[in-house]
Amino acid sequence: MMVNMCWAEAGYKRSWTKDRFFMDKLKRLKGILKSMGSVVVAFSGGVDSSFLLKVARDTLLEQDILAVTAVSDTYTRSEFKRAKDFTNSLGLRHEIIFTKELDNVNFTKNPTDRCYYCKKELFGTLKELARTKGFRSVVDASNLDDKKDFRPGTKAKKEFYVRSPLQEAGMIKNDIRMFSKKLGLETWNLPSMACLASRIPYGERISRVTLKKIEKGEAFIRGLGVRQVRVRSHNNIARIEVEKKDIKRFSGKIFCDKIIRHLKALGFDYIVLDLEGYRSGSLNEPLPLSVRGKK
Repeated sequence: MMVNMCWAEAGYKRSWTKDRFFMDKLKRLKGILKSMGSVVVAFSGGVDSSFLLKVARDTLLEQDILAVTAVSDTYTRSEFKRAKDFTNSLGLRHEIIFTKELDNVNFTKNPTDRCYYCKKELFGTLKELARTKGFRSVVDASNLDDKKDFRPGTKAKKEFYVRSPLQEAGMIKNDIRMFSKKLGLETWNLPSMACLASRIPYGERISRVTLKKIEKGEAFIRGLGVRQVRVRSHNNIARIEVEKKDIKRFSGKIFCDKIIRHLKALGFDYIVLDLEGYRSGSLNEPLPLSVRGKK
């Protein structure tokens, strides 16, 4: 009995220590936001930015928060609607800006630092918005896990002094999902999102036509009950990435035939399934480590 009690006590202490560690991160995040005074939040409506906006709403005065969502051909309409509904539920001001990445040849020719040109326009616009409306800081929802991937947009963030409170608080994606669930946010288990341009390999031109094909293709596959999907566009080839648990669904002829017919109707000539499954930033994998900033 004594041994069992000791084990139980040890388990309790480990659980308490872990919970305290998580709560310290949340306390740190609130302290960071409070020190900023007023913020313009780059708000996409995804897991991370929804959590950040909610904590900002719980920490700052309503008038000290402005959520801003960028609308362009590189983001889906469903993301915009989710962002709009979420800000309404919090009772916060929500402004829409229209960015024009596709008018910038440095973006459409799709170099390895493509993301820099997109973020430069976004953060420049947000910084000017903050200045004219009297907000002290511009923040985005990058988390600590994002530092592990190739993120050329970080350069633009530094140029415009945009801060990332989730990173500063030491939060990883799993922390954010856990806290979001505790806060009752429906976004806690949303699949990860990324701009549609991230489906096109570097060096292949980005066009509205290709972006629309990708958006419609992914929407169709999600409509078949697949939670996480990427349609990577390699010219006339659609390379489908889904979570490994969903790969077995493609063994069904009826299921596959539906996808093949739809994607071919969109303009793809060949449809392939990536057996490695979904992974964030898979198009960065062929890049040399020197380009990705890794040794």
